[in-house]
Amino acid sequence: MMLELIRHGWGVESSAFRQVYTNLFLPDGTLEQVDWFNDLQRISTSPELAARRFEATFRLDLRDLAPRVRVPTLVLHARRDAVVPFEEGRALAAAIPGARFVPLESCNHVLLEQEEAWPSFLSEVRRFLGVEHGEDPGFDRREVAALTPRQQQVLFLVAEGLVDREIADELSISEHTVSRHVADVLARLKAPSRAAAVAKALRSGML
Repeated sequence: MMLELIRHGWGVESSAFRQVYTNLFLPDGTLEQVDWFNDLQRISTSPELAARRFEATFRLDLRDLAPRVRVPTLVLHARRDAVVPFEEGRALAAAIPGARFVPLESCNHVLLEQEEAWPSFLSEVRRFLGVEHGEDPGFDRREVAALTPRQQQVLFLVAEGLVDREIADELSISEHTVSRHVADVLARLKAPSRAAAVAKALRSGML
């Protein structure tokens, strides 16, 4: 039913069809936020491409891959999310070794800055990135600028979510060399984790 609504109502001027979709994602949104989300749907892609994207998402099954994840993982999920059931978020976190699961007191799939869950969301993300109180007092953009071109390439691919083996294939180097580059990046950026290194690169404007 959702796919048919997308195919027939996504790109039309009237927001009646898209409103069904919007109400699932932003049930507590203001009128301005709801209008913005409706317009974003209409201008972002065609109805057919939107339907194909969601159909692919519905068919995606990562249960066999989740246990192989070996990077720090944070899963945040709204308790009353109408798009993805809360228990699915809990199941995803349970399937990834060492993942931290954080429930958010919200019914919005897209979290909104005016709701009570927003400060909790920011706090958890900052804690995960190693920046618990806003800007890292030890942050120095020169550290990021000092990375070699190869180290920057590796960090970019880490930010894309690739593991060492995939980075090695992408750059035609050995997996051992990738691990060494990652270790050098963490040391140069004084970052305790890959996530923290990516966060520094994002704040510097490199990514």
